[in-house]
Amino acid sequence: MNLNQFSLEGKVALITGASYGIGFAIACAMHEAGATIVFNDIRQELVDKGLAAYAEKGIPARGYVCDVTDEDAVNALVAKIEAEVGVIDILVNNAGIIKRIPMTEMTAEQFRQVIDVDLNAPFIVAKAVIPSMIKKGHGKIINICSMMSELGRETVSAYAAAKGGLKMLTRNICSEYGEYNIQCNGIGPGYIATPQTAPLRERQPDGSRHPFDSFIVAKTPAARWGNPEDLGGPAVFLASDASNFVNGHILYVDGGILAYIGKQP
Repeated sequence: MNLNQFSLEGKVALITGASYGIGFAIACAMHEAGATIVFNDIRQELVDKGLAAYAEKGIPARGYVCDVTDEDAVNALVAKIEAEVGVIDILVNNAGIIKRIPMTEMTAEQFRQVIDVDLNAPFIVAKAVIPSMIKKGHGKIINICSMMSELGRETVSAYAAAKGGLKMLTRNICSEYGEYNIQCNGIGPGYIATPQTAPLRERQPDGSRHPFDSFIVAKTPAARWGNPEDLGGPAVFLASDASNFVNGHILYVDGGILAYIGKQP
């Protein structure tokens, strides 16, 4: 086997919302594989925070302010990246939000906001990069889906609806553009230890685990939360030539949760 097929040398990778967390970890892994890293975030202070974090790791990333739900802004971003860095070879649709609100208490406006960021934005950004990928003769699109692409849970109706839609958008991009040597796949992270999930892992005043922390560890055959770095290898694989015949697939990186019914009480 030729290990060079996992190399991303000479590739330009755009990872949306990659100032920290999962997107940052994926970007770092892609840099190690040779890619040039470009990212965006919604506010300048977040971009600055990301640039500082990349610089600390010695990664010469480029950061841009862009609201990925704004089609005109995304088109301008992609044009700027093409002019300043090069044609985007790899897109990771990572930017996302979640609102944990019971469905009957959630407003339609709140529901639409989650759908806009988690589903409409990946459509907008993918649509912006695909024409240049077609011209170049190759491209890789990775959508950050979720176990909520397959499962429901209390308080996440909008998020689950968006991620389920993103799973099908992934399959449809594959269906429409596979003939142009564009591979579109998804990564479905399990429960990952990030700043966003830190409150769910805090120890209780008596020193015991947070109930949700205990629940997740018990439901995961690996018996732990994932680390952002656990997503780096799968992302590099899906961005590399090693996955040239993998298309329309969702790779769940969940420690086995989706395979497991749980222990008998």
